[in-house]
Amino acid sequence: MPAQYGSLTFDEALQYLQEQLALPTERWDDLLGAAHDRAFVVAGALQADLLLDLQAAVEKARAEGMTFEQFQKEFERIVAERGWTGWTGEDSAAGRAWRARVIYDTNLLVSEAAGRYQQMKQIADRRPYWRYRHDDSVVHPREEHEAWDGKVLRHDDPWWGSHYPPNGFGCHCFVESLAERDLRKLKLKVETGKDMPHGGTVRYVDKRTGEEFELPEGVDPGWDHAPGANTGTDLTALLRAKMAVWPEDLKRQALDALQGKVDAATWAELSALLK
Repeated sequence: MPAQYGSLTFDEALQYLQEQLALPTERWDDLLGAAHDRAFVVAGALQADLLLDLQAAVEKARAEGMTFEQFQKEFERIVAERGWTGWTGEDSAAGRAWRARVIYDTNLLVSEAAGRYQQMKQIADRRPYWRYRHDDSVVHPREEHEAWDGKVLRHDDPWWGSHYPPNGFGCHCFVESLAERDLRKLKLKVETGKDMPHGGTVRYVDKRTGEEFELPEGVDPGWDHAPGANTGTDLTALLRAKMAVWPEDLKRQALDALQGKVDAATWAELSALLK
C-alpha cells in the first residue's frame, strides 16, 4: 500500500501542490486532464482570496497530515469568512461535508500519485516495472480497475500516459514499482498496453460546449493523464483550448489570477483569447 495521506510529510507531493497556480473555474470540467498539474481549481470558486485560502488549506493538510475532520473545520471557516455562496452542497450539513470531502480526497490523492510518479521515475533504471493495484476497500469498485489489478507494464509504456491512477473521482488505485528480481520471485509477466483488458474507448460530449472527446474505457472525463507527468508542460498550451470556450467574465478572472505569475509572452497569448 502507498503511504496514507495522514502520515509523514511527502515532499514531492507537497511540492506538486505548492507549484500550482490558483485559477477560477465555474464548473468541474472547465479544466481537464494535464492542466491540473499546473492549476489549482475548485469548481465555482471565482474569488481570488477564496481560492488562495482553499489552496493553503489543502497544502496544510498535505504538509501536516490533517485528518478529514480537521480539514472540514478549515473549509467551513474559509467559506464563512469569504462569504462563498451559490455552490453545490451549501444548503445542508451533508452537502457541505460532501464538498469538503471531494476537495480533500481529490487533491491529496492526486498529489500523492504525482509524488509517487516522480519518485518512481527517478529509480526507473533500477525498478523499471510498474504494477497497477486496485484498492479493495473502495465501496463501489469499477470493473475495469479490478481487471487491471496486478497487471505489470514497463514504466515507459504509453498506456500509463492515460491510465496512471487515480482514474476518476473516488478512485483509490495506485502503482508500485518492481525490479527484475521481484518479477522472478512473484512469477509476474510483463505486458503492454495492447494486452490490457478494457482497451477500447468511449465517446464523451461536453454538453455545454459540444466538444467531443475519446476517453479510455474505465477512465473518467478529465482523468486520462498521469498526475505529475506534466508539471513542466507549457501552461499556455494547456489552457488555450479550454479558455477559448469560457465565458468572457471567466476569462478575465483567470487572467487577473495569472497576472504577475506567468511570463509576458504567456500573458499576451492568453489575453488574445478575449473578444
